[in-house]
Amino acid sequence: MPADDLLTPAPTTSPPPPPPPSTWARLRPLVLRLHFYAGVLVAPFLLVAAVSGTLYAATPQIEEALHRHQLHVTPSATQLPLAEQVRAAVDARGGAAPVAVRPAPTPSDTTRVLFADAALGESERAAVFVDPGTGEVRGQLTVYGTSGALPLRTWVDQLHRDLHLGAPGRLYSELAASWLWVLTLSGLGLWAARRWSRRAAPDGARRAAGGRGGRDRTRTLHAVVGTWIAVGLLALSATGLTWSTYAGARVTDLRGALSWQTPAVNTTLPGTAGGTVAGGHEGHAGHAGHEGHEAAADPAVTPAAFEEVLATARAAGLTAAKIEVRAPAAAGAAWKVDEVDRGLRTRVDSAAIALTTTATGQVLDGQVLDVVRFADHPFPAKLARWGVDLHSGSFGLGNQLVLVALGLGLTAVVLWGYRLWWLRRPDPARRLSAGPPAHRGAWRHLPAPVLAAVVVVTVAVGWALPLLGVSLLAFLAVDVALGAAHRARGRRAPAPTTGDRRSGNPG
Repeated sequence: MPADDLLTPAPTTSPPPPPPPSTWARLRPLVLRLHFYAGVLVAPFLLVAAVSGTLYAATPQIEEALHRHQLHVTPSATQLPLAEQVRAAVDARGGAAPVAVRPAPTPSDTTRVLFADAALGESERAAVFVDPGTGEVRGQLTVYGTSGALPLRTWVDQLHRDLHLGAPGRLYSELAASWLWVLTLSGLGLWAARRWSRRAAPDGARRAAGGRGGRDRTRTLHAVVGTWIAVGLLALSATGLTWSTYAGARVTDLRGALSWQTPAVNTTLPGTAGGTVAGGHEGHAGHAGHEGHEAAADPAVTPAAFEEVLATARAAGLTAAKIEVRAPAAAGAAWKVDEVDRGLRTRVDSAAIALTTTATGQVLDGQVLDVVRFADHPFPAKLARWGVDLHSGSFGLGNQLVLVALGLGLTAVVLWGYRLWWLRRPDPARRLSAGPPAHRGAWRHLPAPVLAAVVVVTVAVGWALPLLGVSLLAFLAVDVALGAAHRARGRRAPAPTTGDRRSGNPG
């Protein structure tokens, strides 16, 4: 080999520049920071909602056991006419006029005769339970809403809905429902990206990433259980928002604009300005129904009238076993009959029936004025009805078990999330320290179109879900304050000396 060749250095080639980071790689820190702040600050509300919702899902069977004497009887060979059953309840209430009656669905159930009572809360009524075979009064209890929830379920329901704080307390449940879907989707995105990156990594890197002990196991449990229950959590979030205060109003406006409202039966008598347009109010099994205190306004509200109206409704096709006959609540209003069977076969038809002669002499005795069939509801209205009933566990034991599993799963995911935060603390020796969020400033690295899309989507979601928007602004304010405090501490800290390991120099 010539000497000149030995002295000539071999040509070198510079390594190719690394590929630019993907959009997700740039977006991930922002998603991680959002997931962190929402998880830390909103998770307490989610925890309360999960625990109280799990309790609510389990209450029907407890209610049956506690009030078996009031709810069930030994079947008799024959049943008394409904008028006699109502008369027994009227006598037990000192002659007060009932506002509604729910005939016994089966011979082994009791008939509920419902009375208004000014001492009760909104949507509450006094119920007298009557044996349909003997007319024996089996007891009296307060019932709530369309579901007819008894005191225990009512208490748990109101705990889940508003923490027994009334209208202000409803903000907690709306805040939880508003953020639940955000946490679910962001968690799914982070976990899917992590799984993909670990599959793409070399074997050694995969083993190293999977060998960090308790923290990695906790993250895996948090993510895997969250993934398994994700669809259920999204459904709970969507249905919970439908009856919330502020987001629910947005949903109602949207449904009105798209003509997706639930049809309502018209109870106004012909030729009068009174009456009401009833029906179509959707809500939790214990949240919906009879607002305020009803009172029978018509002196013709008699035990026999309830029986006559029921027979007319049956002839009009309202054949569900679970049915409520409601007396006129105002002058100029008709009787209203509602099917209240929200099981697997939803039966919620309604009818308005008149038992009167108008001021103009028009005889309306026994006339069906209006009928609204569930089969004729727009499909979006049916979806809303089914969604609310699923959320409430109205579809039987299987539905209840799914809700219990979702509640327990969400509780575990929240607790694992807090444990992750604890395990990430920078100084394990400091018992009160906690893990920091992801690095701030990720938005600066986003391409302009992506950043614009993020801003537009955030503003739109904040408008549609006002509590989410307000709380997001609060998170940003907290983040800015923490960032300012961190920078102030950095300016006050002494400059690192040569050899200080914090400087990054070997010393």
